[in-house]
Amino acid sequence: MCWNATADLAAGTVIAAVGAVCVARTRDVRELPLAALPLLLGAHQIVESAVWDTGGGSGPATLAWAVIALPLLPLWVPLGVLLVTSAPARARLAVPAAAGLVTAAALAHALATRPVTAHVRGRTIGYVLDLPYAPPLLAGYLLATVGALLLAADPLLRLLGAVVAAGAALCVVLWRTEFLSTWCAFAAVGSLVLLARTRRPDTT
Repeated sequence: MCWNATADLAAGTVIAAVGAVCVARTRDVRELPLAALPLLLGAHQIVESAVWDTGGGSGPATLAWAVIALPLLPLWVPLGVLLVTSAPARARLAVPAAAGLVTAAALAHALATRPVTAHVRGRTIGYVLDLPYAPPLLAGYLLATVGALLLAADPLLRLLGAVVAAGAALCVVLWRTEFLSTWCAFAAVGSLVLLARTRRPDTT
């Protein structure tokens, strides 16, 4: 798959539209954060199309992309999973939720105090932010975003977790310096699994 402004805009528009359908079908307020995840990730790809158009750099589009990718997602995903999980099963989600909170706080501080820049590298974009303690932050990020899904009680959420975990491994192998951009695109496509949740009787 090749990425460019047109591809990101087209993919983002389709994914966001599906996310809007998920939100429209949702009747339980607790389901809204997960139902809206494709909408968020689709918008994220649309923002990246603007990063392409500006040739990268450190402008508003780059910062907006980084805010969604870095502090927002590790908070959003475990919170969404917690909200749709029954009380007896929530204990196992405590670690991903705590990891998300700590990781998001550290990444938000980094974005507030350090510049983030985007570099177009052929068919991909690499985002650079000088992070202290980068390996633990990456581990906390993946524990929050992937781990919460893999530990969910809902089998469809576990399937989504497996999809995004496989995507993370693939992106590390193929696009190490562009990992965050390519994995977010993979996660955006994978999040369409959530459309199936909104069709089930217990989520309407």
